Amino acid sequence: MCILLFYFYQVFGMTHYQETDFVTGLVTATTLNVRSGPSTNYKIVGTIPKNEYIRVFAQIGDWYVIQTDKDIVGAVSKKYVKPIKSNSGNTTQNNQNNITGTDTINLLTEDEKEVFYLINEQRINAGLVALQIDSELQNVARIKAQDMVDNNYFSHTSPIYGSPFDMIKSFKISYKTAGENIAGNSKNSGAVNAWMNSEGHKANILNNSYNYTGIGVVNSPKYGKIYVQMFMGR
Repeated sequence: MCILLFYFYQVFGMTHYQETDFVTGLVTATTLNVRSGPSTNYKIVGTIPKNEYIRVFAQIGDWYVIQTDKDIVGAVSKKYVKPIKSNSGNTTQNNQNNITGTDTINLLTEDEKEVFYLINEQRINAGLVALQIDSELQNVARIKAQDMVDNNYFSHTSPIYGSPFDMIKSFKISYKTAGENIAGNSKNSGAVNAWMNSEGHKANILNNSYNYTGIGVVNSPKYGKIYVQMFMGR
């Protein structure tokens, strides 16, 4: 954080900033301008499309200091950013509390929890019912993610387990419909943004026939992290 704060001082020339109680934001404007400083007097250094996630470091007046998944650092107007919080007392967490119990959520790592919240935020924004974690499917998704790292491949078809459908069946899980998203990314929000910018992956996330999910996130020397999200309808 010291390096980042030094960057704030150098780029934004500010002496005061406010810490935020969240680190992930969802862009609500059709196209959000990223500026080199906290006002419209500063030049535009990039743009972010609607429904993309950004990392929020601090607040300066009515502006947030942010970083995009393409590593653009700048300032954006706070009125076009919806805070995504994973702590109690906020909309996202309240929605999650209505989805599944603490014991089920505790099955997830911090990375997996963040992806779970971000995915369900997209579904809730689209008027869909949020997904629930299925403990058995969660185990399969994590095994698939580790399998991709251990065997150095990036594919829906595992050399050991076969297709996602074969793999789910081999673990004796019954389902009516199923699907899988995979990604390689260094950031959780970056993985979700990539999925939402791909029609096929987005279709899985917003598929109303799915009501359960499992999410595996493991470290990867090649991509930073490997992500596997399995979907299931019963």
